[in-house]
Amino acid sequence: MSTNIFELSVADRLRLLGELRDSIAATPESLPLLDWQKEELDRRKAPQAKSGAAGATWEEVERRIRERYA
Repeated sequence: MSTNIFELSVADRLRLLGELRDSIAATPESLPLLDWQKEELDRRKAPQAKSGAAGATWEEVERRIRERYA
């Protein structure tokens, strides 16, 4: 027996939405990218690849955010 999702409570629909999002995020490689999206990702990665910089760690990013909003 299937249920019309619009008959679910808002809380149940939000829970379902979270479960759907999590199931998609579990396999990001299965998401199709359009050519312009691939080009944009390559454009954004190019300066980092050229400089050889590894970027900031999560700890550094989190510290900067906490300092900014403390």
